[in-house]
Amino acid sequence: MPFNIQPIREFLVRPSLPPALARMSELAYNLLWSWEPTIRALFRRLDGEMWKDVGYNPVAMLGRVSQAALERAAADPRYRTLYDRACERYDAHMKRIASNPDGKLIAYFSAEYGLTECLPIYSGGLGVLSGDHLKSSSDIDLPLVGVALLYQHGYFRQFLNADGWQQERYPENDFYTLPIKPVRGPDGNPLKVAVGLPTGTLTIKVWEIEVGRVKLFLLDTNIPDNVRPEDRTITDQLYGGDNETRIRQEIVLGIGGLRALNAMGIEPTVYHMNEGHSAFLALERIRVFIEKHGLTFEEALAATRTNNVFTTHTPVPAGIDLFDPGMMYHFFQSYCREASIDFDKFMELGRRNPEDRGERFSMAILALKTSAYRNAVSKLHGAVSREMWHELWPQIPVSEIPITHVTNGVHLPSWLNGDLADLFDQYIEPGWREHHTNSESWKLVKEIPDEELLEAHRRRKRRLIGFIRERQKASAQRRKVSGVELRYAGEVLDPNALTIGFARRFATYKRATLLFRDVARLKKILSDPDRPVQIVIAGKAHPKDQPGKSFIREIVQLSRDPELWKHVVFVEDYDMKIAREMVQGVDIWLNTPRRGEEACGTSGMKAAMNGVLNLSILDGWFDEAYETSGGWAIGDREDYAEDQDGLHASAIYYLLEKEIVPAFYDRREQASSSEWVRRMKQTIMDLTPDFDCRRMVAEYNSALYEPAHKAFVAMRGGNYQKAKDLAGWSSKVRAVWDRVNFVEAGPSPIGPVTSGRTVPVRAAVEMAGLEPADVRVEVVLGKVGANGSLEETDVILLPATEHVGSVTVFATELTPQYTGRLGYALRISPNHFDDPRTRPCTSLLKWGNL
Repeated sequence: MPFNIQPIREFLVRPSLPPALARMSELAYNLLWSWEPTIRALFRRLDGEMWKDVGYNPVAMLGRVSQAALERAAADPRYRTLYDRACERYDAHMKRIASNPDGKLIAYFSAEYGLTECLPIYSGGLGVLSGDHLKSSSDIDLPLVGVALLYQHGYFRQFLNADGWQQERYPENDFYTLPIKPVRGPDGNPLKVAVGLPTGTLTIKVWEIEVGRVKLFLLDTNIPDNVRPEDRTITDQLYGGDNETRIRQEIVLGIGGLRALNAMGIEPTVYHMNEGHSAFLALERIRVFIEKHGLTFEEALAATRTNNVFTTHTPVPAGIDLFDPGMMYHFFQSYCREASIDFDKFMELGRRNPEDRGERFSMAILALKTSAYRNAVSKLHGAVSREMWHELWPQIPVSEIPITHVTNGVHLPSWLNGDLADLFDQYIEPGWREHHTNSESWKLVKEIPDEELLEAHRRRKRRLIGFIRERQKASAQRRKVSGVELRYAGEVLDPNALTIGFARRFATYKRATLLFRDVARLKKILSDPDRPVQIVIAGKAHPKDQPGKSFIREIVQLSRDPELWKHVVFVEDYDMKIAREMVQGVDIWLNTPRRGEEACGTSGMKAAMNGVLNLSILDGWFDEAYETSGGWAIGDREDYAEDQDGLHASAIYYLLEKEIVPAFYDRREQASSSEWVRRMKQTIMDLTPDFDCRRMVAEYNSALYEPAHKAFVAMRGGNYQKAKDLAGWSSKVRAVWDRVNFVEAGPSPIGPVTSGRTVPVRAAVEMAGLEPADVRVEVVLGKVGANGSLEETDVILLPATEHVGSVTVFATELTPQYTGRLGYALRISPNHFDDPRTRPCTSLLKWGNL
C-alpha cells in the first residue's frame, strides 16, 4: 500500500537517447506514429513484447526500455536505416504544403477524442470521429486546432463477472507517461486559466497533444490549485457523474477552452462545436465581444454567430443535455451580471419556447441558435434533424429548415490493414494514400488477383482469431475458471468459417440482441457442419444503462450454450484496438439500429475499406451507400407500424440462409473469380473514396468553414460596424413587423396551363415604412400532393416592380418545369441573411393568402 509522504518535490527523468537516435522523443510525442507505419515500426522493433505491454505507447516505452537496448539499436545499421526512413516520413508530413494568407483557423471543440488506444479520452463513435477529423485535417493541411478535456480516469474499462454482468473499473491515467505535454506560458511555467463557479474560482491547467500538423489542447482541473474535491474531479471521468458534474464539465470545455485559446494568443476565425457539449463557448464569445469591443448583447450575438458551426449527432431528443432553470441560475446568474448580459435573454437562447420560463435549458438549442452554420452527419440524419428541430423555424417547410448534412468518414490510414495496403502498393497507382478520393485510382482494385485478395484477408482473420483466443484465455484466468473452460477459451472460433462481426455501444436502439431473437433458427445456421458460421461481439453499455447491460449478459449466457460456445464470442473491454482487429478480420459487418435512430455510424465504413461486406439496416451512412456497397440490406426504407424487430430478425436469417452463407462457401467450388470476391472488390472500390474522412473534412472546409471564415472577416471590419447595423436593423424590423402584410396576392391561373408557358405572379405588400431591400418576398412552387401540401418545391425570389404609397408590388413570371398538378404560395420575411443555410432560429415569416 503506498505511503503518503508530504511534501513531494517532483522531477521528470527522460531516457538518454544515443546521438544516432536523437529524434526518437520527438517522434514519440507526435501522434503521427498512430497512422504512419514506418514510425510505428521504429518503436515496435525496439522490443515487440514491451510494445504490447505498454499499450502501444511510445512515450511509455522510451521510459521503460533499457539504455543498453537503445545503444544496441543505435549500433544496428538496419535499425538506423529504419530510423532515417521514419524521420524522412515525419519531416515530409510536417512540412506545410498550403499557404494561409488570410489567417483562417478553425477551433474544433469536442468532449472526446479517439486518437489511439493508449489515450483513453474517448467512449465511442463520436470520439473516434473527432480523432479522425484531426488526423484528416493534418493530412490535407487544414489550419485547425482541437479543444477537449483531459480525463484522469477517462472512460471505464469493462470486465464481466462469472454471470456475464458488465463491471466497471477506472484505472488512473499517468499523464507523464502519455504522448502529451503541458503548455508553457511566457514565463516558462505551465499555462493555467480560470473560470468562475458558484463555489469560487476554478483553475484549469492546459496540456497539448501533437496530431501531425494539428494541435489538440486539453483542459485539466485535477491540480493542487483546486482545493475542493468537487473541483478536482470535474475532469475525472468521461460521461460520469450527475447533471451537476456534466454542467461543470461543459463550462470548463466551452468557457475554459475559449479562455485557454485566448491565453495562448490563438485567434480562430471559425468555431466548430462538435455536438452541444461545448455550446457555452458561444456565450463566452458574446461576453468577450461585449467587453472587448463595446457591443450590446444583440450586436455581440450577431457578430459571433456568423462564424459558429454546429454539428448535431443526436437523432433523438433523449440524447440531448438539458439543465433545469434553477441549476442554470445557480451557475450563470453571477456570470451574466458581471458580463452585463440579461440572464433571461441568455436563457431564451436555450429554449424551444423563449416565453416558457419553466422549460429546461438545451445545449443543442443553444448551439443551433448561436450558429450560422448547422449540419447533421448523414443525408438521412439531415432529414431527421430538420423534422426534429422544426419548432425552431415553425413558419417554414421542413425541407427548408437550415440544417444541411456532411456525411461522416473514417481516416483510411488509421483503419486500413497492412496486408491490404501492401496489395494496393502493388496494384493501385503510386500515391494512392495521398490521392484518396480519386475514384479512378480505386477502380484498379479489380486488377488485384482474386486469390491474393482472399489470402490477404485470410491472414487478417487468422490474426483476429489468435487475438481473440488470447483475450478470452486472459479473461478466463482472471475469473479463475476450471481447466476445461480455460482450454475451451483457447479453442473458440474457426479460421475457415464465415465470421460475422458486431461491435458498438450497447445502447438499446442499436438492438444488439436482434440476431438472437430466434435462437433455434440461429443455431441451425451457425452449426451447419459443412458451412459453419460464427459471431464475434464486443461493446460497452453505459454504467447507468441497465437494459444495455442486460443485453450483454444475455449474449454472454448464450455464448456459454454447449451448442454455441465455439460459434459465439463476446470480447471484453471494447476499445480501438479490438475495433481495428475486428473490422480488418471478419467477413461480414452487422449493423441493426432502428431506422432513423443511428445518426451515421462509421464502423461499417472501416469494415468496407478492408473488404468486409456490410449486412445492415438502411440507416445513417448505409442508406447512402447500399446500392454500390456490395453488401446486403436488412429491410427497406419504409417505416413499420408493426413489429419491426421481428421483421428485421427474420430478414437477417433469410439473407444468411439463402444468400450470404451460400455465396461465401461457393467460392471454394469455383476456380478463381467468385461472387464473394467481386463483392469485396466492389466495396473497396466504391466506398473507400466516398467515405474517407479526408473527403469529409474537405467538404466541411468548402461548405461550412470557408463561408464562415469569409463572413467573419467581413463582419469584423470597422470594429464590427456590420454587427451594429444588423442589430439596429433587426430592432427596427421587429418594431413594425406586425403591420407588414400582404394586401394583394395572385393571380391564380384559370384553367390548365400549357407546358412551357409562363404564369404571372404578383404580390402587393404593406411595408409599414420598410424599404423593399428590407424584405424577401418569395414564391414557393411545387407539386401538390395527395393531402394538398406542396412537394418537391423550388423557392424563387420576387423583385420589387412598383411602389404606391406605403405599398410595394413584387412580381415575376414563372415557367413550370413539371407537368401535372402544381401549386405555389407566397411568403415574406426580413432580408437579413444572404444564404438560406444561415437563417436565424428567430427569423420572422408570413405567408400570403391567395
